[in-house]
Amino acid sequence: MRVEHIAIWTLDMERLASFYEKYFNAKRNDKYRNDKGFESYFLVFDEGARLEIMKKPSIDTTLHVECIGYAHVAFSVGNRENVISLTRRIENDGYKVVSKPRTTGDGYFESVILDPDGNIVEITP
Repeated sequence: MRVEHIAIWTLDMERLASFYEKYFNAKRNDKYRNDKGFESYFLVFDEGARLEIMKKPSIDTTLHVECIGYAHVAFSVGNRENVISLTRRIENDGYKVVSKPRTTGDGYFESVILDPDGNIVEITP
């Protein structure tokens, strides 16, 4: 068994898809649209993981706070040096770094950034 994909809502699909393409080497498919205004892209990553970026006219924008449910997505970039350099690149491009590269109390090396919509993204070796 494997996770098939993870999906997130956005108000700006182009901006969010471009972020994951630029920093995490995602490849996007053709945009899907239905007659109710729903749109989506699937972003495919090097190892086959997929992230669905979705938009619809009736999305509730008031619920974007910490709550019970999914907390973040984590990307492995191969080694500690890549964690450090990618985090620096993302920060230099003006995105929020929540936690600079560090070893956590349980021995896990990571950084934590926010994507353009404020979704939490961990970067790991």
